[in-house]
Amino acid sequence: MSAGEKKIWFPAKQYGWGWGPPVCWQGWVFLLLWIAASSGSAYFAIVRLEKFWLFFIFEAILIGVLILVCLLKGEKPGWRWGDKK
Repeated sequence: MSAGEKKIWFPAKQYGWGWGPPVCWQGWVFLLLWIAASSGSAYFAIVRLEKFWLFFIFEAILIGVLILVCLLKGEKPGWRWGDKK
């Protein structure tokens, strides 16, 4: 990898739009931490506080963080149709 290239955590999907599963350990650590935070927000907001609306706020923030990390550390998103780029 040259100095100008960034290390990709999340590759683009082969078909459709978006990103696939992580391809390096940093991506897997981030994804596991994100899942833990999502589960923790559900437990905290719904079970402990009994405020379902708070869960939606937490999840919206976490989804925004996930999309931001995928944009920064993943390949450029776009529609892909297999071998056709």
